[in-house]
Amino acid sequence: MLSFSFYLFQPLKQIEETFQRAVRFGAKELFTSLQLSKGNEMEDGKKLEFIGRLARCYGVGVAADVTPSALSCLPVGVGVAKALNRWGMVALRLDDGFSLDETVRLSKQIRVVLNASTITEREIRELVSRQIDWSNVEAWHNFYPRPETGLSGDTLAKQNRMLRQCGITSIGAFIPGNAQRRGPLYKGLPTLEDHREADPVYACIELVEKYKVEKVFIGDLAASDDVLKRMKWIQSGIIPIRYQPTVQASWLSLVETVHTNRRDAARDVIRSVESRRSLAWPQEALRSIDPAPRLTGSVTIDNERYGRYAGELQIALTDLPADDNVNVIGRVIKEDVPLLQHIGGGRAFCLIRC
Repeated sequence: MLSFSFYLFQPLKQIEETFQRAVRFGAKELFTSLQLSKGNEMEDGKKLEFIGRLARCYGVGVAADVTPSALSCLPVGVGVAKALNRWGMVALRLDDGFSLDETVRLSKQIRVVLNASTITEREIRELVSRQIDWSNVEAWHNFYPRPETGLSGDTLAKQNRMLRQCGITSIGAFIPGNAQRRGPLYKGLPTLEDHREADPVYACIELVEKYKVEKVFIGDLAASDDVLKRMKWIQSGIIPIRYQPTVQASWLSLVETVHTNRRDAARDVIRSVESRRSLAWPQEALRSIDPAPRLTGSVTIDNERYGRYAGELQIALTDLPADDNVNVIGRVIKEDVPLLQHIGGGRAFCLIRC
């Protein structure tokens, strides 16, 4: 689901680190741009040979954004797939300038990635009529370096619906990094404008959960270690939620574990199945404390006054009044409150202290 990007201007060490990161995340391909630098073709060529060796060493292929002029640099008389294989390229994301016939011809040699942000239903039908190799076709959206130019959610959803109706189910998109952004603007590389300053974990979950994107790439050069740790939770099907406790207690370790929202999800709160079924709360955790308003994102435990509900851990999805039967023990940080909407019935989540 999640993968990364590298670019030819990066030092070889950084490029290899990206391959290593991909292996740790189980990613099978990376994204790059095959735009050869004018005047540096020899240097770029050496890097591409090195990238090919990395791809074979780590078992990670490369999907490259490519223009017709870049492909024209390939050796004459050699098949595209064979020529690109030595550079580790397993797919080509076709930039503007390729004709429909060229797209069809390439699909019979290597996996092609259409521009999901701009392609039309009419063009897809034309490709089908020209017998494109449908088994070798995906569609990925653009990323947008300039602020205010990213897609709206409505546009993304509309394009994705059209692509699926036409039979394209492998759809990709980009989210920004938060540690090392790519120049020259250094303003993030998101597909959605709403994600430009968003936490990458939230951006990833929204693309997958709301827009049903199958492949998510961090377009920038790097994400922080904290983001990557939380992304590992997502890979396990668990939504990580950062919170700040408002009490000091050793039993908070029971709070900071994996929980599952009840299948019969409540309207106002997330209810942990495990909190009453399998967590052994010490008596001090269930003692009543001064009641406090349960603002959205409040983490609570029903205290001993609530009888058989005592020990139920909840997260408030809306502002709720104070209740003598409920102890507020923490609050989800502001940046992670939007993630709560994705914890539906039966969904696993974990609370991470910060």
